[in-house]
Amino acid sequence: MSPTSATFLSIRNISKRFGAFTALDNVSLDVRQGEMVCLLGPSGCGKTTLLRTIAGLEKQDDGAIHAHGADISHLPPQSRDYGILFQSYALFPNLTVAQNVAYGLNARRLSRPQMQQRVAEMLDMIGLSGSDRKYPGQLSGGQQQRVALARALAPSPSLLLLDEPLSALDAQVREHLQLEIRRLQKQFNITTLMVTHDQEEAMVMSDRIAIMQHGRIEQFDTPDRIYRHPATPFVADFIGQANWLPFRRLSPHQVSVGALTLTVDEAPRQHMGNNDNGRLFCRPEAVDMLPAADASNRFSARVVDQIYLGDRYRMMLELDELPGQRLMADVTNDVRARLPEVSAQRMWISLPQHSLHLFA
Repeated sequence: MSPTSATFLSIRNISKRFGAFTALDNVSLDVRQGEMVCLLGPSGCGKTTLLRTIAGLEKQDDGAIHAHGADISHLPPQSRDYGILFQSYALFPNLTVAQNVAYGLNARRLSRPQMQQRVAEMLDMIGLSGSDRKYPGQLSGGQQQRVALARALAPSPSLLLLDEPLSALDAQVREHLQLEIRRLQKQFNITTLMVTHDQEEAMVMSDRIAIMQHGRIEQFDTPDRIYRHPATPFVADFIGQANWLPFRRLSPHQVSVGALTLTVDEAPRQHMGNNDNGRLFCRPEAVDMLPAADASNRFSARVVDQIYLGDRYRMMLELDELPGQRLMADVTNDVRARLPEVSAQRMWISLPQHSLHLFA
């Protein structure tokens, strides 16, 4: 399959093995021009190996990589036209900030005034004008990461590769740089792949997310669809919080969970196949704590615990019809204020049928 005109980077059937260990197992992925894609997954899932293979720092055993419609599968790293940013920054400690940014421009054969102008533009862009003569050791971690980003962007590469670039920073700096990198990526319209193990970071920064596990892509979609319509149990469990309940299928639109009978939307076949038994999945915030009298899947529940999380409460519920099972519900502060005193008190809840997903 050849890349389409809308596709900047096309990865086809990439496999990579280290001895008996398969790091990448027949991976295919299309990234559009100007898109920010996050490779997300647990340690050892293959995301960094995939990034390094795209960069030419690892050699794939099988498959092909196209960029701009050209086959770059066997080109050396310096011929692949990308900027790369690592977790460790990799700044030269003996060079000034300006010299570090200029380092990425050496291959462009610019005149000295042109190089100085470009360095000044990049430092202004990252908010570090006036720091050109400082050394990396005189900067904070967040400032060093900005310099490393400016160095990666200075040559105007067609592709930007980010390998967990913010994981070493504290939470406040990381949150600020997430938005800053996203802004610059959109400003330059630069196609970007970022490796991360941080779910929230991927959700905030990406146009689409590729969830990886055991060297394969489990789902490649927008953050919203991955969260609301996970393709596999692994994706559902890995992203956000989840309620899991065992069920038995009664009909296309009804299942039994313990002594409960729930109405569901018809399950996609790829989740169920011909199996009548499986696990029902529901996000905590989908549990309706103030249901209308005619709401579907309406049951009596008892709150056995609650945790204040700042912007919401997390409540643990028990239903008489589900002995031994607890249901997690996230409610906003506004909803919590409208509930009666919940300690050990029974109340009506609802599990909206559109929020229930079935997996074999």
